[in-house]
Amino acid sequence: MGYCKQRLNRQGHARYTAYYWDLRGRARSAGTFSRKRDAERAWRRAEAETTEGRFVDLASGRQRFGRYVTDTWLPNHTIELNTRQGYEQIITKYLLPGFATMRMNEILPTHIRDHLRQLADDGATAHTLARCKTVLSAIFTTALNDRIVVFHPCSGVTTPAVPKRPLRILTPAEYDALHAALAAARWQLLADLALETGIRWGELAELRTHDLHPASRVLTISRAVVELNQPNTDGTRFVVKHYPKNTEYRQLHLTTELTTALQHHITQHDLVADDLLFGTPTMTPNTHTPSTTPAPAGHGTATRYNTGCRCQHCRTAIATYRHHRRAHGHDRPTRHRRIRHDQHLDRGWFRKNIWYHALADAGLTHPVRIHDLRHTNASWMLAGGADLETIRERLGHRSLRATERYLHTLPHTHNTALTALHRTRTCPPSTPRTGQLTVTNPTPQKTKS
Repeated sequence: MGYCKQRLNRQGHARYTAYYWDLRGRARSAGTFSRKRDAERAWRRAEAETTEGRFVDLASGRQRFGRYVTDTWLPNHTIELNTRQGYEQIITKYLLPGFATMRMNEILPTHIRDHLRQLADDGATAHTLARCKTVLSAIFTTALNDRIVVFHPCSGVTTPAVPKRPLRILTPAEYDALHAALAAARWQLLADLALETGIRWGELAELRTHDLHPASRVLTISRAVVELNQPNTDGTRFVVKHYPKNTEYRQLHLTTELTTALQHHITQHDLVADDLLFGTPTMTPNTHTPSTTPAPAGHGTATRYNTGCRCQHCRTAIATYRHHRRAHGHDRPTRHRRIRHDQHLDRGWFRKNIWYHALADAGLTHPVRIHDLRHTNASWMLAGGADLETIRERLGHRSLRATERYLHTLPHTHNTALTALHRTRTCPPSTPRTGQLTVTNPTPQKTKS
């Protein structure tokens, strides 16, 4: 049972502090009041809330936001590694500058609205504001469940709408041009595998030789790799997760041609059971072979390359120019990277040295990501007549809602709607339209005399 304790302030006036017992049997303060009656009401109210399980730890609520997030929430919050990296970026860049010194029980919805408005004035996009609110909501949901705060300050806070951009699906002709522009056969095989299976980059980079069963033409997706933004203490930048994104293994059937190409790739590079199918190559990147076709007018010079042209002739010209300067000791030569044979393929290195050059050589002006091959896979399967459930299982989606987004990427769906509209407009008046009720050979009714 709680009690009140009288104490005198500096002016000699009596003050009453209300105490109650928490679930651990420790005495907790429910506040200090000028009247004993108010103090008794306070400890009775706190004792009732403790009995009902609605108590709040006032001491924990007075801790700073920055200390709670960095020392308590982030280390103990169970989330995926790539999600944790995104949360850490949002917290460090956008949330700590505004809330680090504020106490947890002092943060109100008005503070969150003011901070989001300030971020918008500084140039933050609607997507960034939505991410900030998502992270803040996750933090205060945990604090509310742990009895650190009394209410959720993110309730009632809204952010600007984030427009959903339509998916850009590659056409067969565009993919053929991109496939032909890739630098080597191993990268062409990587693109074919990504297009035919629709697997994510983390799953693709972690594929090993024993994941392929040539006899049944089945590829098992059982792991994924996460590339860290900052290396670990031991210098590693890749962490292998022993489960895919949806925590369910997938077995994908491949075509005979792709299975044969994968077997040839394994034999050609002497890969054993635990080797990566597409590890980082040991060759020196940015090696361009001279083109046999004559350079167009104005191309094939270092000056043209510095203005932004990345055609084969201009890249060869700048490589020759740099090699000539280094041979005469004018520039410092670059160091060759020492790469282990089993190292995972760096996504940034692949984009910079392989993918972007192939996009330029293929003449694709719109931005195309490696992940867009996954979207293209789903859209092409739908266009070919595959059902949504089969596509959901191959892509590894948890629900059909994630797969249904690809229905709007099919070009013939818009053509069907336009054809139906045109048919309705041009239908002759004498021809009954679809859904219109017609009566043939009506029977005359008898009239009463």
